[in-house]
Amino acid sequence: MESVKQIIRDIPDFPKEGIIFKDITPLLGDPVAFQKTINSLKDRYADKPVDAVVGVEARGFIFASALAYALGTGMIMVRKPGKLPYKTFQETYSLEYGTDTVEIHQDALRSGQNIIVIDDVLATGGTLSATLDLIQKNFENINILEAVFLIELDFLKGREKLKDTPIYSMIHY
Repeated sequence: MESVKQIIRDIPDFPKEGIIFKDITPLLGDPVAFQKTINSLKDRYADKPVDAVVGVEARGFIFASALAYALGTGMIMVRKPGKLPYKTFQETYSLEYGTDTVEIHQDALRSGQNIIVIDDVLATGGTLSATLDLIQKNFENINILEAVFLIELDFLKGREKLKDTPIYSMIHY
């Protein structure tokens, strides 16, 4: 994954001063690197009983869609409020300065399914923690095989919020 890591660029002071944003768009635009990333994930889960890949808005959709296709599974979306057209379950969570909410369709998952939850970056863990709570509170007997990230920002310690969930991050900073 070192060659993939080299393609990700740093954007200083985005979206605000003091933050170094990890820009994955060069990775997505490079067919060899993108395919290598998805194939690596496909190989990781090829022998596991994955029924669906859950992608977290928005960049998580990119990886979830490609991985679901590669594995021959369904892809489920977790979105911000008001973006899903059918009846939803919601989970509101705290941010440093306020709250945010994630939603999932009420019929998105079925009892007994094995799922992978994927997003592009694990930072503080707030969004993924809320996503896991959303799934666990509203669906019975769902087995979360792993939470998967392209990038983990280790210094933000987001992994600590996800203690009870197996985590796999492809690239660490």
